[in-house]
Amino acid sequence: MKSGRAFDLLRSIELPSEDFAVFGSGPLLIRGIIDDAADLDVIARGDAWTHAATHGEMVDLPAHGVSVASFFGGAVTVGNRWAIGDVSVDQLIDSAEIIDGLPFVALEHVRAYKLIADRSKDRKHLELLDRWLAEHHRDMGN
Repeated sequence: MKSGRAFDLLRSIELPSEDFAVFGSGPLLIRGIIDDAADLDVIARGDAWTHAATHGEMVDLPAHGVSVASFFGGAVTVGNRWAIGDVSVDQLIDSAEIIDGLPFVALEHVRAYKLIADRSKDRKHLELLDRWLAEHHRDMGN
C-alpha cells in the first residue's frame, strides 16, 4: 500500500491523536525509507483503543497472542499492545513524532523492534533504515 492511501485510510478512522501511534513499517513509509507496506500497524490506548475496538472488526492473531481491530480488510490494524519485544505502549505513544498530522513511533523503537523480529523484510528494512540514518547524520547506536 502506498503512503498517501495508507495514511488517508488511517485518518478516516478518526482516532484521538494523543492515544495512538503508527508503528511497524509505517514510520519508514512516511519518511520514504520504503516505498510501500502491506498494511499499517497502529498501537492505541484509552479513547483511541475504545474507538477502534468498537468500530473495527476484532481479529485474533494467535501467532502473536493478541487481538486487533481491523479496518479496510486488514489494511489498517489497531492493537492495544505490541506482541514482539518488551515495549511500553505508553512510552511509544508519548514519544511519537508528529508527521503530516499523524503520530509515528520514533525510529529508535522501530529499529529495535525490527532487530528482534528478524524476518527477511525486517532485515531489508534495517538495511534501508541504516542507510537513511547515515544520510541524515543520525546515530541509533548501531
